[in-house]
Amino acid sequence: MEISDVISVEDVVLDLRPESKTRLLKALSAHAARRTGCPAAEISSTLAAREKLGSTGLGQGVAIPHSRLRGLQTPYGAFVRLAAPCAFEAIDDRDVDLVVLLLLPEASPQEHLNVLAKIARRLRDVEVVASLRKAGDAATCHRLLTDQPLKSSAAA
Repeated sequence: MEISDVISVEDVVLDLRPESKTRLLKALSAHAARRTGCPAAEISSTLAAREKLGSTGLGQGVAIPHSRLRGLQTPYGAFVRLAAPCAFEAIDDRDVDLVVLLLLPEASPQEHLNVLAKIARRLRDVEVVASLRKAGDAATCHRLLTDQPLKSSAAA
């Protein structure tokens, strides 16, 4: 399973302005609910429970809030670039501005878990992260995140 199987360009949200980590998770939950049909309150609850185990802020301004969700049939993901960094209790105490939400079916096979690892590896790439912060539109962010060639580099 590839990142592009989980995150579509329609699930790239740019310049979100949450006032806190809690509001960010609620905004992510509301977006995911519209896209998956799962209740926003249940999504929010599972994300909050996962965060209580330890922050999903990886450091360097990146977070990957994730959880398993009853009733979800296929993995779902969204990428959000915040308009301004938000406190997230990340491992390095740095505020977060790049967020990937990942929701997995309750009984996820290993291949579903592998996509979490792929996303984490992608977001550890300093050049990718810098490019995501500068990208002008959702399509470019999606291509960067999913490791698809950019149109300008295809001709090179």
